Amino acid sequence: QVQLVESGGGLVQPGGSLGLSCPASGGFSIIIPMAWYRQAPGKERELVANITRSGRTKYVDSVKGRFTISRDNAKNTATLQMNSLKHEDTAVYYCNTVSASVMYWGQGTQVTVSS
Repeated sequence: QVQLVESGGGLVQPGGSLGLSCPASGGFSIIIPMAWYRQAPGKERELVANITRSGRTKYVDSVKGRFTISRDNAKNTATLQMNSLKHEDTAVYYCNTVSASVMYWGQGTQVTVSS
């Protein structure tokens, strides 16, 4: 069983920055991929960024050049640095990982971009 607890969400003005963190805990031996998803009101959940254990990253086009995903394998923690935030980035952001072929989700953290 893996527990994911996101933190770092909040209210920010357009053009501002926020950093999200997601430490993983529980009785696991290895976590391979880690990812951030988001879900805006009335929309489907979408993959924002993912990162392999070796550090290879992938981003949805809408956040390329603005968001950076990283991980600390020793601490089993994934982070998402979000810069130049836009209104359309407003959503609940979820941390996601897979361990022993089982997918786990955090409870989500709200990010609101508004002036």
